Amino acid sequence: MPVTRRSFMKQSIAAGAALGAGLGPTARALGANNDIRLGIVGTGSQGVGHIRRALRAGGVRVVAVCDADVSHMARAAKYAGGAKRVRVRQYRDVRKLLDDKEIDAVIAATPNHWHSLVGIWACQAGKDIYIEKPICHNIFEGRKLVEAAKKYNRIVQHGTQTRSDSYIPNLKRFLATGKIGKIVCVRGICYKRRESIGHVTSPTPIPPEVDYDLWCGPAPKAPLMRKHLHYDWHWFWDTGDGDIGNQGIHEMDQARWMLGDPPPAPRVISIGGRLGYKDDGQTANTQIAFFDYKPAPLIFEVRGLPMTRGRRVTPHYRGTRVGICVECEGGYFAGKHGGKVYDNKGKPIATIRGGGAGNHPANFYKAVRSRKQSDIPSDALAGQLSCTLVHMANISYRLGAKTPDAEIRRKIKGNKQASESYERMAEHLASNEIDIDKPSVTMGPWLEFDATTERFTNSDDANKLVTREYRKPFVVPEKV
Repeated sequence: MPVTRRSFMKQSIAAGAALGAGLGPTARALGANNDIRLGIVGTGSQGVGHIRRALRAGGVRVVAVCDADVSHMARAAKYAGGAKRVRVRQYRDVRKLLDDKEIDAVIAATPNHWHSLVGIWACQAGKDIYIEKPICHNIFEGRKLVEAAKKYNRIVQHGTQTRSDSYIPNLKRFLATGKIGKIVCVRGICYKRRESIGHVTSPTPIPPEVDYDLWCGPAPKAPLMRKHLHYDWHWFWDTGDGDIGNQGIHEMDQARWMLGDPPPAPRVISIGGRLGYKDDGQTANTQIAFFDYKPAPLIFEVRGLPMTRGRRVTPHYRGTRVGICVECEGGYFAGKHGGKVYDNKGKPIATIRGGGAGNHPANFYKAVRSRKQSDIPSDALAGQLSCTLVHMANISYRLGAKTPDAEIRRKIKGNKQASESYERMAEHLASNEIDIDKPSVTMGPWLEFDATTERFTNSDDANKLVTREYRKPFVVPEKV
């Protein structure tokens, strides 16, 4: 049975008390001067960013780096060594890094398909871990990570920085005054232009500096059918989750938080497509996901195309390109890391301030020292629940079919909010000269979801996508 937040915190508090009494089996000494000895797994731009922040943090030392790409790893090791040229150990295989007894904590900044497995292995190795978003590549492995964090009493933090920001609590306090009434719906907005990644007709050679077997890990070791190995993996189902799970997981998490951190929604539908160009990418660059929470739904919108064809201008929703919009009876909030509250006539009536998102890694280090689960701003469970919404939306999309515009409108006619969201998406596509009268937009099925079992109740095909076939020996275990 899935771990609930209540059972997770109850067990964690008990374990924390035992640790405080010197009874906990997972207590361990830190390095010299009580420094946290850190290993960085994944040394692309995100990993290097974490090295930079670690170098600025007091009491933290980067002692090892790991990457299947030795060129990335060598640069990162040199950077982590700093001006004093401190030796930083280098591992191509994450399993060897996790065997290193002189590492206390790990930051995972790998491609998505590695996130949960590295997290589970880290927990089993007695190491705490900060995992970049999304915390999991599918629903099953996210649940296994939550179980591992609980079983081994490890500090597991998800890289959704807004959980360390003050703006959502400040916004909640304002809404509690009732000045603009109850929440009608919450929208996650991810309007971020994405260019075509191009098209290849034959496999691209693997860069010689990359151990492709280790890079693929849990994913199929398939020929590289795109121009670039790095970054463009976001747009392929074997390794990424599209922009709804890339940039979008930040806004998805904020939107779910605004609804009170509920479990996954009972129903979902997704509509969209990879539109405006033809390339090798598989994930949607234009997408609506409707999560049927009661009384207020969560609606997520992705736009990867410009405002109009040929213009390098990004569209927006109520002034927001990346952020959330909380729509209430008497007004709305729109913004990211803060913003303004407006009445229904668009007049600003309050400013919501934020701050602290940059403290997210520091809060991880604080929790590593304190051993308190309550010190984790975004724990494994919060991350897994928000990521489950991402996966639910993508599963609906992947099971969909290209459908004419009139048919899409007919099928969602009874849902006012879904119809309004689709109408705006249709206008956006028309501005990009995309003919939606013929079957070009993919409409997924309504999927019903049991949050207790974390299974779909009306689709065997959907349940097949709850997990994946893992490539040995990179297998997420059923029993952690």
